[in-house]
Amino acid sequence: MADAADNSIVLPLQDSLRELHSRYAGLREGKVATYIPELATANPDWFGICLVTTGGHVYEIGDSRQHFTIQSISKPFVYGMALEDNTRAEVLGRIGVEPTGDAFNAISLEAGTGRPRNPMINAGAIAAAGMIAGQTPATRLRRMLEMFSRYAGEELGLDRKVYGSESETGHRNRAIGHMLRNFDILREPPDPVVDLYFKQCSVSVTCRHLGVMAATLANRGVNPLTGKPAIRGEYVESVLSVMGSCGMYDYAGEWLYRVGMPAKSGVAGGVIAVLPGQLGIAVFSPPLDERGNSVRGLRVCDDLSRYFDLHLFNAPASSSSVIRLKFTGAEVTSSRVRTAEEADYLRIQGAGIRVFQLQGHLILSTAEVVVHEALAVATALDTLVLDLKHVLSVNESAGRLFHQLILKLAERGKPVLFTNLSRAAGLRRYLKAKLRDQFDKLFHAFEDNDTALEYCENRLLAAKFSGTTHLRHVRPADYELLRGLAAGEVSVIQSLLVRRHYQRGEVMVHFGDPAGELFFLARGRASVTVTLSSGVQKRLATFSAGMAFGEMALLDRAPRSAVVTADTDVECDSLPIAAFDQLGETHPGIKITLLANLAHGLSGKLRRANREISVFDY
Repeated sequence: MADAADNSIVLPLQDSLRELHSRYAGLREGKVATYIPELATANPDWFGICLVTTGGHVYEIGDSRQHFTIQSISKPFVYGMALEDNTRAEVLGRIGVEPTGDAFNAISLEAGTGRPRNPMINAGAIAAAGMIAGQTPATRLRRMLEMFSRYAGEELGLDRKVYGSESETGHRNRAIGHMLRNFDILREPPDPVVDLYFKQCSVSVTCRHLGVMAATLANRGVNPLTGKPAIRGEYVESVLSVMGSCGMYDYAGEWLYRVGMPAKSGVAGGVIAVLPGQLGIAVFSPPLDERGNSVRGLRVCDDLSRYFDLHLFNAPASSSSVIRLKFTGAEVTSSRVRTAEEADYLRIQGAGIRVFQLQGHLILSTAEVVVHEALAVATALDTLVLDLKHVLSVNESAGRLFHQLILKLAERGKPVLFTNLSRAAGLRRYLKAKLRDQFDKLFHAFEDNDTALEYCENRLLAAKFSGTTHLRHVRPADYELLRGLAAGEVSVIQSLLVRRHYQRGEVMVHFGDPAGELFFLARGRASVTVTLSSGVQKRLATFSAGMAFGEMALLDRAPRSAVVTADTDVECDSLPIAAFDQLGETHPGIKITLLANLAHGLSGKLRRANREISVFDY
């Protein structure tokens, strides 16, 4: 059964698992393990498959909820715990990472040092159990069970019958423990350590548990169902490395060649496979081949890898599509309404504002594409905006490249701006650590592209025009909507105007108000906003001195459809609609000029919308 999701996504995977289960359910190859008596009681027909994505979607079929013991699949998880409780250097000093090509229970110790060859064979696993922190055996067991439970997302416990059977027949493992103590790999009496190893192998799990545990490794140590970390992310690569080279014992090389995913098997019939960043797979089927691997498990993983192109070394070349969209400040402008002179200037110089809308996962390969594209246009660039709205994640290697990009462009006086950083909070922290005392100067973040574009435009206009337009006081004769009127005609309009004052932050027009007047800004700045269904406030336009707003009221007389707020202290003139209507009888020429200017302004807005449509390709 798959977790609730769109059928268009769920059904193909679920159907594929169902097909695989049907294909191999009748397979009669292999034998159930008998060297541990309790394992011999398993039903050879048990067969479950579970696939879990890093997005938290679970797909399962067959006996995916049947309990069995984890056995050697516990080894990579306990190895990760040993790395966390110690250091890489300490663990490497006592456990190697080289594949042996031997069976799981081979006594593969380095000559002279007695160091186990890797943590996936029993000798290495016992050594890893001996490195788990805790004052008493009970404390170590409790911590170990808590660790397994974090991976699985559910509380896990021991199968006491299997543990008893393991302990009664585990003489070879006890011998390995004493050999490890002889070489000082174990720093304490071996029997409690070997007993802990028996218990870790006897943890009761289901195929679904293992699928979630594998997906947790694929998700850099964070359980995709609970969102809780099971292991520190920096150690996941070490765990997956030994799984890739040693997890399938003397079948590891062929497995990596054919299936191409880090994996681990257990003699109770479980197999897990991990595709980093994408998914985890678990298969449960007790009959084993001569190497101790589940026969059905191998077949299913092989088929899934080939069918869905999951081989680790055959990753899709997605780096070229990391830039979802590119446009300039000449093609798309901010919502800040400019004077005709400013708008004409930005239509030319705005080409120096470059916006890259990014998507997907930003890693070394994808971030390199962005940096390469940015530096290729550095000569013509004034400001670079990187929009992260559609980015899923940003890793440290991408942050390192962006840090270098910021420094390189800063040397040329060209700032880099980031927008929609909510999906990439780690990038801000990383750049703050790297830029240090230059952070406030060089790091620029904006809520959205609109405010970023306004910043870029202001930067361009500051070199050409005064940067204090909100302090400018405009006479009625200079109002844009009154262009073309003679002095006497302006006086007629001026006699109809009502002077108003608003303080910064004061609402000038409320949503739903009757449309009773047209506003002319004499001094200050005001913004028009609407509230989206999500509750977010979106700016539609910002007006400066000399501009008019509320002009739609002259046309449709409908209630106000947005809110207008004073961004600064505002001084304005209002023209009542009744007075405007009266002009048709007393001064029709004035009214015609006003309507012509109004039509010209609306035409400019329509052209701007057309440019944006051509850029965004709606």
